Amino acid sequence: MPSEKILEQKQKVVATLTESLKASCTGIIVNYKGITVAQDTKLRKELRESGDEYMVVKNTLLRLALKDAGIDGLDHVLEGTTAIAISKDDYVSSARILSKFAETSKKFEIKAGFVDGGVIDADGVKELAALPSKEVLVSKVLAGFNAPISGFVTVLNGTLKGLVVALNAIAEKQTANA
Repeated sequence: MPSEKILEQKQKVVATLTESLKASCTGIIVNYKGITVAQDTKLRKELRESGDEYMVVKNTLLRLALKDAGIDGLDHVLEGTTAIAISKDDYVSSARILSKFAETSKKFEIKAGFVDGGVIDADGVKELAALPSKEVLVSKVLAGFNAPISGFVTVLNGTLKGLVVALNAIAEKQTANA
């Protein structure tokens, strides 16, 4: 039986982790066994620069935090060495970084993840990583909105140009007849 002090520390860790999970839009759970300290340091730096939070957690503590956060269905992946990357703003940044790292490292493995509280498997994480960034998606949407407006302006310009040509022809015809 753990002492009350240790139990209290673990409860604080679970509470902090629960709050982070509730505030996040995505989370990716990985098996980091077999990577070197240099690789881990590089991975952490890259995740930190993109605004993601990455931490190694005990499976039992993560299981409790996920339950408290209302994210069900990830208990089956909480075995072995476990780390989690959490993103509060960007849906694809942590998935993209971890998927890229998993491709280059033979032992690093993506277990599963969640998006807005819904569970996704490792293949879902890879699909998420393949999505374009938020900025690219916004620019595509705006380009889609702009296309009909540009077409409308082109049609109006063509109509006005045709009207000007017709009026010039009438004016020239009247000047020639006069």
